[in-house]
Amino acid sequence: MKLLLAVVQDADSAGLMRRLSEQGFEVTKLASTGGFLREGNTTLMMGVPPERLGLLKDIIAQSCRTRSRLVTPSVPMGEQGEGVVSTPVEVPVGGAVMFVLDVAEFVKF
Repeated sequence: MKLLLAVVQDADSAGLMRRLSEQGFEVTKLASTGGFLREGNTTLMMGVPPERLGLLKDIIAQSCRTRSRLVTPSVPMGEQGEGVVSTPVEVPVGGAVMFVLDVAEFVKF
């Protein structure tokens, strides 16, 4: 048994969970925050047999896309200068980060 933790952008979570459910994967959804923009994410926790791990990774890769967003960097209060203009910067957001861990024991009651 493997434990897969997938951190995905909130915008991708509903479609991903639907596709996982259609394929018979049981998923625990956790709200999380993090990353460069400190935005809301969804962390999915799934126990999966090794023979289904490839399918699970494929579904996540197809459902979670990377996109670009323009953000205006903030200047800390102590570093603000007269006439400083913050120009928007394009940053990549989205996609998925997956952690696959070996499970020593799995018990379901």
